[in-house]
Amino acid sequence: MRESIDINCDLGEGCGNDAELMKYISSANIACGGHAGNLQMMRRTVELAIANNVAIGAHPGYADQQNFGRIAIDLNPDEIFDTVANQMQKLQEVCNDLGAAVVHVKPHGALYNLSAKDPTVAAAVAEAVKAADADMILFGLSGSHSITEAKRIGLRTASEAFADRTYQNDGSLTPRTEVNALIRDPATSIEQVLNMIRYGRVRTTEAVMIQITAETICIHGDATHAVDFARSIKSALAENAIAIEKP
Repeated sequence: MRESIDINCDLGEGCGNDAELMKYISSANIACGGHAGNLQMMRRTVELAIANNVAIGAHPGYADQQNFGRIAIDLNPDEIFDTVANQMQKLQEVCNDLGAAVVHVKPHGALYNLSAKDPTVAAAVAEAVKAADADMILFGLSGSHSITEAKRIGLRTASEAFADRTYQNDGSLTPRTEVNALIRDPATSIEQVLNMIRYGRVRTTEAVMIQITAETICIHGDATHAVDFARSIKSALAENAIAIEKP
């Protein structure tokens, strides 16, 4: 069983709860102006991360704020590379100005999901990260192409699991279009998190236990219950002698 775990959260998306969430996490994935955010929001979120000793990560997504980056856009590998690279650069410039550093990258929404399923997309994302900084950590869905393609080119990775999403039998997340995609009960979320950390497994929507690697756990910052979940999870981890630490 792991003695520590990274807790990450998608922030800088204009949801208004970033300052509170920073108290309960170890890594912040900061929107870079694609699916959400702007330079002012990036700067404020980086300042909050610095103040709370939280690791700073870029959270690039499709440049589609109207749909919050949750609808795939048909881009070729070069265009995906450029999308990721350009958004990362914006956050890096903000961090440089504030004396901080971007240490990890986690794609957002539809780009994240497509990268998990499509090795060509995963390779384009990984190459953009490596070109920006070969020492960065790529966060990707456990057991997915996101992880294997990043490892193939020598990037460090963190296999990600989710505290507030349900799983399918193939290890993919239940699509948000389905009614049971989100976990809304804190007790259910805590049980899922502890199973993933302790035993490396998760129960699917069909009640099948599948194996999973959990090196970082995500809590979505845009969820209405995000702060309650984060607070409850931190308390449960402390009760089980599992420390929250950066990857």
